[in-house]
Amino acid sequence: MTARSEYDAAYFTWLRAQEERDALLAYDEYLRSEVARLETFSAETRDAAEHLSRKVRRPIDASTKPMLEAVGRRRSVVLDELNRMDTRSAAAQAFVDECEREVQALRG
Repeated sequence: MTARSEYDAAYFTWLRAQEERDALLAYDEYLRSEVARLETFSAETRDAAEHLSRKVRRPIDASTKPMLEAVGRRRSVVLDELNRMDTRSAAAQAFVDECEREVQALRG
């Protein structure tokens, strides 16, 4: 492998590593906003019908519990993903840094 092709390979690996890190950062933002959205939706669902008579809202109440349970399962999955994000983001950043050092070494 020539010095130029080795540099090019390292450089493009560095670029891909940055893209992957940036994708993880965007995913982290999405997860955080999804938790907030799900919590707001659940709270609004529980609170919206409270002022109505139970007699008239009975058909809706029958589906509320299963729906909130499903939202809770999704929230649990999202929180599990969020719990792994610090480790994943740190690993992605470490790889970007390693690639950058390699590019710098091959450049100089």
